[in-house]
Order: sequence, then C-alpha cells, then structure tokens
Amino acid sequence: MSPAARERWQVRSPLLLVAAFSWVALLCLLRITPTSALCAALMPQSVQLGEVLVPLLLGWILMLAAMMGPLLTLPVRHVRDRSFTRRRTRATALFLIGYGLLWSAAGMLLSASAFFATKTIHELSLRLSVGAAIVLVWQLSPLKERCLNNCHSLTELSAFGAAADRDALRFGLSHGIWCVGSCWAIMLFALLPCNGHLFTMAFASMWIFSERLNKTTSRWDWRGPLHPFRIVIAQTRLRFDSQLRKRT
Repeated sequence: MSPAARERWQVRSPLLLVAAFSWVALLCLLRITPTSALCAALMPQSVQLGEVLVPLLLGWILMLAAMMGPLLTLPVRHVRDRSFTRRRTRATALFLIGYGLLWSAAGMLLSASAFFATKTIHELSLRLSVGAAIVLVWQLSPLKERCLNNCHSLTELSAFGAAADRDALRFGLSHGIWCVGSCWAIMLFALLPCNGHLFTMAFASMWIFSERLNKTTSRWDWRGPLHPFRIVIAQTRLRFDSQLRKRT
C-alpha cells in the first residue's frame, strides 16, 4: 500500500466505523421507539416534552453521523494535509464542529417542516407525493448543481495560530452550507413517513453518496445517482471483453 493510499485509509476507516456504529444504534433506537418522535408528538398521550425531544435529537445526531460520515473523507483529508501533525486532531475537530453545527440547525428546520407536513397532510400518499415533487424540482434546478459541485471545493487553510483554527471552523461551516443545500430535499422526503425511517434514510444515504460522484452543468437538468450504474456497466463490459479475448 502506497503512503497516499495509507493516508486515505487512515481517514476513511474511522468515518466508516462511525457510520456503521450509527446505523446499528439507529436500528436499536427504532426498536425501542417504533414510531418516530415527529409522529409521537401528534399523539395526545405524548405530553412530556422530553419524551419527544430527546429521541428526536439523539436520532438526528445518529442519522447525521450515519449518512454524512462517508462523505467527509475528502474534506477531512484536506484539513489534515494542510495542518501540522500536532494540530491535525484539533483542526479536524473544529471542522467537524462547524459542519455539525450547520447540519444541526438544518435538522431543526427540516424536522419542523416534516412535523408541519405530518400535521397538515394526514394522508401518507399525498404527503409523499408533495415531497417527491419538491425533490424533483430541486434535483432539476441549477442551484442544486451549484451546491453539489461546491461540495467538492477545497479552500485554503492557514497553518499557524488562531488563523488556522478559524479557517478550519470556517471550512466546516462552508462545507456544511453546500452539503445542506445539496441534500435538504431528499432528507426532508426521508423524514415524511411516520414509520420506516431507517429504510428511507438508507435510501437517501445511498442516493446522496452516489450523486456526489457526479459533477454536472449549470442548467435545468436531471441530477441523480446514475454515475455508479455507469461505472458498474463499464466495469462489467471491460471484464466481459477481457474474458472474451482470453478465450479467442
């Protein structure tokens, strides 16, 4: 293994482990609390505020770690590469704090929106239809393309003192802004059902991870997780051609 590959693995493996642990913890949380906190808030017997807020907050933190952890390999590597060895842990923590703060604020807005939709649109099929329409319009928009492409952007980071800390935190905030901008619609859609959140969030996670492989043009066009399918088809074709050449 080359030094560059070893460095990538040192960044990627902890993020994947955290994501895997978070998926397992989410599964355990859903077994303990079968209905979501949003739907529980609509029930008359849910009179204790803590009974609603605590599962909602814990679930959102685990959801964020599970879904977004694998997407942070590139920016975390950038922070580590631009930091001295003694500052790497601190810089990475500041980046993650900034990123987490943005997603926490977005999570409150998305959860409030899902709560409002659940309270006003009682029919699940109608609620999902409205959510799917929002996703479709956003996926087609040029602003979605701008957010998606900026998720790949890396900024200059200072190496010394307070400026290095400020830049790491600012990079986390800015990366969080573009990530929220790219993912908010599919995340909102995944929050709309009262049950089956683990399935919808797993689907949204695969969607978000797949579309990060794309860099699109600034126009009204479809943006979705098609690139991985093209990769699989291309690799299958190459292997088939290779086997065919060996036989001939």
